[in-house]
Amino acid sequence: MGIIGKMRGELVDIIEWIDDSRSTLAWRFPRYNNEIKNGAELIVREGQQAVFVYRGQLADQFGPGHYQLTTENLPIMSTLQGWKHGFNSPFRSEVYFINRRPVTDLRWGTPNPITLR
Repeated sequence: MGIIGKMRGELVDIIEWIDDSRSTLAWRFPRYNNEIKNGAELIVREGQQAVFVYRGQLADQFGPGHYQLTTENLPIMSTLQGWKHGFNSPFRSEVYFINRRPVTDLRWGTPNPITLR
């Protein structure tokens, strides 16, 4: 990622997913070095679930709503990262949005039939 991408990551402190396709099952929030600022806003829309993953472990999850991310509402993440007195610097986590709405007309299969014997 170039300097412009890094600067854009420094300025953005809103984490959200606007799903235009209605057929995407999950989406990873693109963030430079997975850094999230203290006090960042998390917007989870109806039919979505936000999941925070830290070093391969499920850390915290949020249902639909508007949240300001602090150590108080990220208890598992705080424990995993060993924060004792809060934090002012960015913390690192992957953020995934999961589509919880029923997905219809999504064709699962192969181009040719599979023969069973």
